Amino acid sequence: MTRRKASRLADDIRASLHEALDYAAGKRPGAVVHEVTPRATAAREARMCLGLSQQEFAAFIGTGVGTVRKWELDTRQPSGPARTLIELIKTDPKAVRRVLAKRPTAA
Repeated sequence: MTRRKASRLADDIRASLHEALDYAAGKRPGAVVHEVTPRATAAREARMCLGLSQQEFAAFIGTGVGTVRKWELDTRQPSGPARTLIELIKTDPKAVRRVLAKRPTAA
């Protein structure tokens, strides 16, 4: 990268950071602001009922974190047993927590 390009890139980054700081301070920046709201999928609702991160939720129900991410992005649907567990969690998270806490741990 040439010195001139590096200098322009640094200036662009610096300007972007100032815009972000202005936005955080409540000022209206000249930049376009995009707000992203997560989809309300059944898996996300169940995870939020338990107050767990995606990684914690995956370990809790015995699946991979990538699977949970795909469910929440709605790029993959939970299978029958997983779908049933998710609905049970949404209905009575405390009961599911009690039942799953009693299962034996891996040796």
